[in-house]
Amino acid sequence: MLRVDVTKQLGEFSLEASFESQGRVTGLFGASGAGKTSLINMIAGLLRPDRGIIALDNETLDDTSAGVHVPPHRRRIGYVFQDARLFPHLDVRQNLDYGRRMNRLAEDQAQHARITDLLDIGHLLDRRPGQLSGGERQRVALGRALLSKPRLLLLDEPLGSLDESRKEEILPYLVRLRDEGIPMVYVSHDAAELRQLATQIVMLKRGRVTALGGVKVLT
Repeated sequence: MLRVDVTKQLGEFSLEASFESQGRVTGLFGASGAGKTSLINMIAGLLRPDRGIIALDNETLDDTSAGVHVPPHRRRIGYVFQDARLFPHLDVRQNLDYGRRMNRLAEDQAQHARITDLLDIGHLLDRRPGQLSGGERQRVALGRALLSKPRLLLLDEPLGSLDESRKEEILPYLVRLRDEGIPMVYVSHDAAELRQLATQIVMLKRGRVTALGGVKVLT
């Protein structure tokens, strides 16, 4: 379960968000500037709340009143950005292995095979990111995050930089991840994406939660 109850002042923009989620895929929905990225950056530990609590699976990650702030590398949270952020000088195999090595996890060949098969990237292992399509780069970014064995996966508009054909290429893989039971927080301003993927919606507008519930709140 993910519990968030935070406030954050960012210049003239104020974010106040409170929600609990037990859904497999929590969709953060709102227009550009609503506070979605700032909110998941707080969940990731990249941004500290001014006040409040963030807890995951009964572990407190942030509690400003108690002075608790678990650093990002100790949260076991994967993060997939809109632009993939692969290392251009590494091939796909090395990019995939980066998260595991950074988290000092033992090599798990069975897990590696399962993820590369799940995302259909086994034939790309010897290529560099510059030789990949936008959709392939995002699948590799997903694989890298999953191989760090996260207990929660954050996705910040992972389809936002792709054209419609590439979006259609990636969506089935995201549905597979959801059906595997991997908990996700998925940021999007595209209601159609969230209708296909999300099991719970948190709607943000100007830094405030305006609706919380199933995908029906998108109608």
